[in-house]
Amino acid sequence: MLNRKVSFLYKVLSFTAVLVSFGSCREILEPPPVDLLVDDLVLRGPDDMDPVRIGLYNAVRSFGSATIFAGDFTPDYIQNNGTFTDYNELGTKQITAANTLASTLWGNIYSTIYIANFIDENIGKVSRVSQDEKDALVAQANFCRAYAYFIAAYSFGDVPKVTTTDVQTNRAIARAPQSEILALVREQYEAALEKLPERWDADNATLNKQFATKNAARAGLARYYLYQGEWANAEKMATDVINNKLQALDSSYVAVISTEFDAESIFEVAYGNTSSDDPGTSSTGLNNILVGRREVIPSNSYVAQLINVHAGTRTATISFSSANQQGRDNGWTVTKYGTPDQGNNNITIFRLAEMYLIRAEARAQQGKISGSSGALADVNVLRKRAKAPLASFTNQALALSTIETERLYELSFEGHRWYDLKRTGRLNAVMTAFSQNWNEKYKVWPIPVTEMQTNRNLKQNDGY
Repeated sequence: MLNRKVSFLYKVLSFTAVLVSFGSCREILEPPPVDLLVDDLVLRGPDDMDPVRIGLYNAVRSFGSATIFAGDFTPDYIQNNGTFTDYNELGTKQITAANTLASTLWGNIYSTIYIANFIDENIGKVSRVSQDEKDALVAQANFCRAYAYFIAAYSFGDVPKVTTTDVQTNRAIARAPQSEILALVREQYEAALEKLPERWDADNATLNKQFATKNAARAGLARYYLYQGEWANAEKMATDVINNKLQALDSSYVAVISTEFDAESIFEVAYGNTSSDDPGTSSTGLNNILVGRREVIPSNSYVAQLINVHAGTRTATISFSSANQQGRDNGWTVTKYGTPDQGNNNITIFRLAEMYLIRAEARAQQGKISGSSGALADVNVLRKRAKAPLASFTNQALALSTIETERLYELSFEGHRWYDLKRTGRLNAVMTAFSQNWNEKYKVWPIPVTEMQTNRNLKQNDGY
């Protein structure tokens, strides 16, 4: 088993140097030992390709937890239970521009974009490397940039469109319209799809899930089209992923939350067991926050929805202990993310079940309800896997309502809920009923105050 480290000193949008150390004793995302400064980041020959690629994926990994905080802690899945201000703000729905989780998400998104831009700017200088290898690295940069901007646009609204690594340019860049950012997302996913391989290694399934493939780009586009309301395109792209059979639904839902790189995983970010950003150990680590410190716990309304016969085995997402039941603690715990020594601390970005749900919703929106090519068939694929009673609906309204609940059962604490409620226009109705503190301004997160102080051309979101 390898025991290697790589450290990257790269710049966030304000281009303040931030040191992030990566470590692991698993054979994942591990290049030879190397220390890289952003100004000395090298991409000139074959020995430079893997370290830069690893840096790119490590940057994506660095905002995995923060995306789940945004997607599932902002809305109605959690209630505050601890002492950390950042999580209390999310739990009580009183988010401020000083929340460091927002700055973590913002900074690491732009770190990813920075490295992708660095690849674009320098790939032409690389010698003794084939054009296919160059194209593959650029395609991965396209994919990671697309995913980063997708999360940025739906988390913060209008955001800077950073297309260079030039410090002076980026220090004064203003926000671009969300529509322009999303057009870039589509362009980048399409470019990635053209050049990425179907698989990196026919004999190494893990490798094919931790580096972007064509199915990862298809999954990204399927989600993009769903959010954009392009139903036919969403259905087609999800179908392409399902039909090529490079992924398969696990026989048990429990395997999804207890296994890294399981059979249905399309793309996930991997964590070692000594890294400071590991979800089991850090102050933003999912296991530490959800299980160790219990800073947030499943909300009472979420528990009531999940503990339902229709959820089937997906109730394994949470567990109950009377030992924790005291004061405001309801005794429930999210168990989807383990400790560094357990086999379930990775964060899944795309998996096959989501593709079934995307296709079901896209089909329902087109009036395709029943039959083998209807929404009901896709929902029942997941109900059957979860050993839950099969669904039964005959009209579009019931189909969409069932699919929304099915997404709660299947995808909760994978970072979808806030984004789902926003794109379906249900955010204010759901959240006003959930919390008296809810304000419409929380449909987007605030631009971090540190970024506002550094870049005077940034304008804050309304209400913050």
